[in-house]
Amino acid sequence: MLLTRYIHPRLFHGTAIGKGASLMAALLQTLFGFTWDKEGWEAPLQLALAGVGAAEAAWRPSGGGNTIRQTLNHLNHYDARTLARLTGATPPADVPSNEASFGDPGDPADAAGWEAALRERRRIGDGLQAALGTVPEEKAQDLAAWVLHAAYHTGQIVLIRKQQGSWPATR
Repeated sequence: MLLTRYIHPRLFHGTAIGKGASLMAALLQTLFGFTWDKEGWEAPLQLALAGVGAAEAAWRPSGGGNTIRQTLNHLNHYDARTLARLTGATPPADVPSNEASFGDPGDPADAAGWEAALRERRRIGDGLQAALGTVPEEKAQDLAAWVLHAAYHTGQIVLIRKQQGSWPATR
């Protein structure tokens, strides 16, 4: 594979590559880490959600669009299905359309519901991080675009937080 000519395995220190995983699986695990919990050039999802309460999660930009809660619902839906496929579990029920995966905008007063969504995200994110280290190379290549999906929606969450004034001025 061409990729192995340009990327040295030492770049993946702390990943599953030392445990016999393919280079592609280790790369996928590393890239997912940057979208989930390891800060690189951009904020990972955990950092983008840090300090967000139910009211901020339910806030809708004045020009329209999804709330942070809806974006998290969408990520949780598709990522839970991906995790189930990777681990051999039964995936959660699918929704009739991509639009339906965003769900309702959230209730600003529903702190318990928001905290449950965050707990579910941590369960899914941690599970994916572990499962990705054992993905066969042919499946890892198919998952590369999926990792970009998480990065895209994390950027949306950061933008919404900037619009509402809840993103730190400096980090």
